[in-house]
Amino acid sequence: MKRILLLGAGLLAGCTTTAPPPAPAVHAPPPTGLDRVVGKDARALQILFGVPDLDVREGTARKLQYAGPICVLDAYLYPPASGQEPVVRHLDARTPAGDDFDRASCIAALSRRVEAR
Repeated sequence: MKRILLLGAGLLAGCTTTAPPPAPAVHAPPPTGLDRVVGKDARALQILFGVPDLDVREGTARKLQYAGPICVLDAYLYPPASGQEPVVRHLDARTPAGDDFDRASCIAALSRRVEAR
């Protein structure tokens, strides 16, 4: 009789349910390339690149220029709507000599300049 009770208890123990493990948290990868800059405001650019080498305002538009040893980046900021903070809508990149330069590569190079400080 004891064996039957022990066997029954063992079978019942196998019927218990366990909660599934929690799903791992999914984090969006950090933005890369142009996405690191396009749509960002001047404060976000300063966090990414530091103080701009040139800051030009014309009406509600603004141009921030960041220069490094291999490239110069011009970020053009315009307000998305009247009264809102200007955000980057256009980018130009060039070498210090004035030749065209890949914008995403320039963003990466200039952001490393700040990380090295």
